[in-house]
Amino acid sequence: MMMSFRLAACRSFTRACLKRLSHHVLRRSLASASVESQKYPHLFEPLELKNGIMLPNRVLMGSMHTGLEGNSIPGIGLWYLGEERHDLTAMAEYFRERAQGGTGLMVTGGIAPNWQGWVAPFAAKLTTREEMEMHKAVTEAVHDVAVPLGYSSTETVTPKICLQILHAGRYAYHPGAVSASATRSPISPFKARALSTREVKDTVHDFVRCARFAREAGYDGVEVMGSEGYLISQFMCPRTNKRTDEYGGSFENRSRFPLEIVRDTRKALGDDFIIIFRLSLLDLVEGGLTWNECLEMAKAIEDAGASIINTGIGWHEARVPTISTSVPRAAFAKPTHLLKQADVVDIPIVATNRINDPQVAERLLREDCSDMVSMARPFLADPDFMKKARDGVPEEINTCIACNQACLDHAFVGKTASCLVNPRACHETEIHIHKLPTDHCLNIGVIGSGPAGCAFAITAAQMGHTVTLFDRANDIGGQFNMAKRIPGKEEFHETLRYFRTMLKKHNVAVKLETDVSLDEMKQNEEVDKWIVATGVDPRDPKIPGEDHPNVLSYIDVLRNNAPVGEKVAIIGAGGIGFDVSEYLLFYDGHDKMADDVDLNAFYNEWGVDPTNQEEGGLRPANGHAPNRELVLLQRKKKKLGADLGKTTGWIHRASLTNSNAVEMVGGAKYERIDEDGNLHIEVDGKKRVLDVDNIVICAGQVKKDDLAIKAKGTDLEDKVYVIGGAFEAGELDAKKAIDMGTRLAVKIHDERVIPGKHKFEAPIGAEEKLQQVLKQWM
Repeated sequence: MMMSFRLAACRSFTRACLKRLSHHVLRRSLASASVESQKYPHLFEPLELKNGIMLPNRVLMGSMHTGLEGNSIPGIGLWYLGEERHDLTAMAEYFRERAQGGTGLMVTGGIAPNWQGWVAPFAAKLTTREEMEMHKAVTEAVHDVAVPLGYSSTETVTPKICLQILHAGRYAYHPGAVSASATRSPISPFKARALSTREVKDTVHDFVRCARFAREAGYDGVEVMGSEGYLISQFMCPRTNKRTDEYGGSFENRSRFPLEIVRDTRKALGDDFIIIFRLSLLDLVEGGLTWNECLEMAKAIEDAGASIINTGIGWHEARVPTISTSVPRAAFAKPTHLLKQADVVDIPIVATNRINDPQVAERLLREDCSDMVSMARPFLADPDFMKKARDGVPEEINTCIACNQACLDHAFVGKTASCLVNPRACHETEIHIHKLPTDHCLNIGVIGSGPAGCAFAITAAQMGHTVTLFDRANDIGGQFNMAKRIPGKEEFHETLRYFRTMLKKHNVAVKLETDVSLDEMKQNEEVDKWIVATGVDPRDPKIPGEDHPNVLSYIDVLRNNAPVGEKVAIIGAGGIGFDVSEYLLFYDGHDKMADDVDLNAFYNEWGVDPTNQEEGGLRPANGHAPNRELVLLQRKKKKLGADLGKTTGWIHRASLTNSNAVEMVGGAKYERIDEDGNLHIEVDGKKRVLDVDNIVICAGQVKKDDLAIKAKGTDLEDKVYVIGGAFEAGELDAKKAIDMGTRLAVKIHDERVIPGKHKFEAPIGAEEKLQQVLKQWM
C-alpha cells in the first residue's frame, strides 16, 4: 500500500515537472512579443490538451442561451406565427466576431439531446440530420478565423467551438418534463415524470447521438451540462434523486448516469474530440453534493474520458445570487482552487462566475486557482475582450456589469439576448458599425451625456461623423453617476470609464458645464442634426405638504449627499425606490469600485460556505447590520418589486427583507405630510401616521424634452431627434436608452430617418412570439 502511494506521488511529481518544463519551453518560443507588452502572461499562455489540441490562451467563452440557437417549431407552428424556418446565420456571425476578437475556445448555448430536454416548448435540439446541417454554418464561420497563439506575433491556431448538450430535466418549462424522480422544481409549474431505467439508458444514447451530430456538423467537441440543477445534477444529488434502481441511492449509483454519458461519448467519438464536463462544485441548495463527492466525481469524470472540467456554481432555484452585479468579482473561484489543490485530476480545471476583467483572470491563473477561466457575459459586452487585453489596452474593454437585463432576463421570456452596454450583441447582422463615405458624414451635436447620449456619440463617431457632446454637468454619465454609488452596483463605474475612453479615442469633442439653449442651437449653423438626450426629471407625486424641509428627492440623496435620519419613508417601490433603500441601509460612507467589495461580507450575508464543507455549500446567513429603519411604500396593491428584473428582482427583495429593517407597504394612499414632516397614509381603509425623520420621493420620472418641444414650429424641427429618457421616461431604463442611441447612430445619415420616425428596435423572433401565444394558454 505504501509503495503504491509512493509510486503515485512520484508519477504526480513527474507530471508536474514535465508540465512546468513544457510551459517554460513554450513561453520561450513565444517570446517574439516584447516583455513590456505582455500585461497578462498567464492569461495568454497557450494550453495543450491531452489529445494534442492546442488552445491559444486560457479563456473559455462559457455557454449562454442567446436565442440564436434556432428552434424546433414544426412547420405548421411557424406558419401560425407568421415565421419561416430560419438558418443559423446570426449565430454564425455572433461566434465569428468572438473568434476574431481572440477567443480560442467557445461553447454554444444549451442544445437539447431530445424533445423532453427542451428548456421551453420547441426549443433548440440536435436530433436530426437536418438540424445538424444547419450548424455547419456556425462551425465554418469560426474555423475561418485564425487566433494568435499566446503573445506570438507569427503563430496562430484555429479557434475551437464546442456544442453544449443540455437536458433541462425538471427545469423544462413544458408538460413533457422528466427527471430522476417525480418532483417539481420551485421555478417551473410542471411536475416532472420519473424516467424509467430503460428511459435513462435511452437518454444516455441521446446524449451520444447529439455529440455524434455535433462532430459531423464540425464542432470540435461538446460540453456536457452537469451542473446548475439540470437533469444530470438531478441524478447526482439526493435532493432530487429518490430512485431505488441502479441510478439511485449510493453516490456510485447517482453518478452512474453522467459517467455513462461521458464514457460512451468518448468511446463513440475517439480521442481527438474535446469533452468538457460542467461539474457543480457548489450547489447552494439543501441536498446538494458534499465536497468529498465533488472530488470523487472529478476524478471519475476524468477517468471516463473528459478533456476539461468546467466549474458550475449553484442551482437555478438556489436562493443565493451567483452571477448578478451584487456578487463580488471571482466570488466563486474558491471551490475551483480547492479542487486544484486536491490534485485529484490531471486535466484542466476552469474557474467561473463573475470574472469580467483581465486582471482578475490573470490573478486567478497566477495564483494557481485554476488552469483556465470561463467568461460568458463579458463576451456579450465586448467581443474583442481578448484582443484588447492582448494589445495592452484593457481600458478600451466594454466591461460586463452583470445586470442581466438584456441577457438572462431576455432568455427567460423567449427574447433574443443582447447586452445593456452593447446592443450589437446577438444582433450583429442587424447593427452594422462601419466608416461611411465622407460625403455621407454629418456634423452632429448631442445634448446630454447620459447613457443614451454617450452611446449615440461614440457610435456616430465610429461611423465617421463629427460629434460634439454637451452637458451642463461637470462629468459625463448622467444618472449612472448615482447608480454607481448603490452597494452592489460598483460595476457601473466601468461603463463610465469605457465611455470616457471611447469618446476620447474617437475624437468626440466633449463640452461639460455647458448649457445649450434653443437660441444657441439656432445660431450654430455648422451642426447638421441635433440629438436631445437630456434624460428625465423626478415625477412630482403632488402630496400636500411635500415642500417640508424633511422631504427629499432621490437626487438629493444619491447625488447631493443630503443628510438622512435614522427613520425614513420611501415613496415609490420601483427600481429607484429599491436602489435608494439599499443605499440607505448599507452604504458605509465610501464610494467603492468593483475590486473593493468585501468578499467575506457577501458570504456572510447570503450564508455561503465557499469550501463546501457544509452540504450544498450553505451555512447560516449573518448579514451586516443596517444603517436605518425604512418604510417602503407604493400605491399599487401588488407585491413590491414585482416589476424589477426577472432574474435579479428576487435578490433586491431578499436583501431588504433579510435586513429586518424594512417594512414594505403596498396599496398606500398618500394623504399629506404634516408640519412635523410625518407622512399620513391610508391602507385598506385604515389611516396611519408614519413618524419619520425624512421622506424620500422615488415616484418615477417624467421625460425632460423641453428643447425638442421648443424646436417644434421652428427651422430646427426637422433637425432635432430625441432619445433615451427624454424620449420615453421609465425606470431609468439604460437598456432602452443605449439601444436607441446606438441604433439611431448607425442610421442618422439616412435622409429617410426623420424626427418622430427614428426609433428602431430588434425584430420579434419566432421563440418570443411562441412564448406570447403559450402564455395565453398557461
